[in-house]
Amino acid sequence: MYVKLMLLALSFQICACQGRSQPAEIGMNNPSIEFEEVSGGLVNPWGMAFLPNGDILVTEKKGEIRIIRDGTLLDKKVEGVPEVYLKGQGGLLDIELHPDFNQNRWLYLSYSSKDGSGSGGNTNIARFSFDGTILSDKKVLYKASPNTTSGNHFGSRLAFDSDGYLYFSVGDRGNRNDNPQDITRDGGKIYRIADDGNIPESNPFYGQSKTKTAIYSYGHRNPQGLAIDHSNDRIWSHEHGPQGGDEVNIIKPGRNYGWPVLSYGINYDGTSFAEDTVRTGMEQPVIYWVPSIAPCGMTFVAGNKYPGWEGDLIIGSLKFSYLVHAAVDGNKISSQEKIAEGIGRVRSVEQGPDGFLYVGVEGKGIYRLVLK
Repeated sequence: MYVKLMLLALSFQICACQGRSQPAEIGMNNPSIEFEEVSGGLVNPWGMAFLPNGDILVTEKKGEIRIIRDGTLLDKKVEGVPEVYLKGQGGLLDIELHPDFNQNRWLYLSYSSKDGSGSGGNTNIARFSFDGTILSDKKVLYKASPNTTSGNHFGSRLAFDSDGYLYFSVGDRGNRNDNPQDITRDGGKIYRIADDGNIPESNPFYGQSKTKTAIYSYGHRNPQGLAIDHSNDRIWSHEHGPQGGDEVNIIKPGRNYGWPVLSYGINYDGTSFAEDTVRTGMEQPVIYWVPSIAPCGMTFVAGNKYPGWEGDLIIGSLKFSYLVHAAVDGNKISSQEKIAEGIGRVRSVEQGPDGFLYVGVEGKGIYRLVLK
């Protein structure tokens, strides 16, 4: 009952944020969904990628890439995986294939790395060639700096748009006072680069001296969801708030998303810190959650496997062990419902080439959602 009441409060605060009519209560109109185990035996399945031959590549945060073939988790792991800085939320994170993978065999990883100056690590984006067994031809495309021994807020999701630009997120690394609002520093940002690491001249801060010109947007806390609506090329992200204030945002070039000046959350000790919730020149979230659901993983739904869901978002919840089906209406979320309740701590969500939704669950494995 307590969770139910919290979710009702959540719906009200989403309404207050946007000044729209109140969305449907989370949990209403929930279709009959079964989650089928594809493969168990995984600890922290942070990211997934689907190979043309039907194999599923799964990143384990501890620094391994596992292969699922025909529902079996192979004993043999992918070779050539780079060393990761394994601390706290850091490790081997997301994985993405190049849109022309069939031709170039390029595979992209985000991970925390000790490369560069200073002790500790920071988020690293690298490209590899992949022959189905071994990663080779490593090319570092972007390394956030400086390294720090903090284990907090590495980000980091990867997504390609229809023009072949690669977007990725780097969390504020636990340094909210210095990083997110300063475009001369890494951290608390979403970035855009070409597939070879070059900075596009159309980036919003391109050519500005001392600026990190790969930055696409700033004022973020810890974005662990990134998805592109290919029907209109809108870039959607979600990020963790502190105690409350998780957000879903539409990412626009050069815009400031407010962290930590604006927040609908509070410190973990119950004290307030944000200066405001609304300010001219800073973007408002599409929705926010109070209490936090701890969002992780996100994908748009395409195809006909889930009638009525096409173009909607599916978002994972670490805290409450369910998925959120968010109905997208243009640049708004008109309603939301929780689905797959009890599935476990959701770390990753992807739609496979077969049209089914696949979910990575901590301490369990990969599941497929099926409507009944």
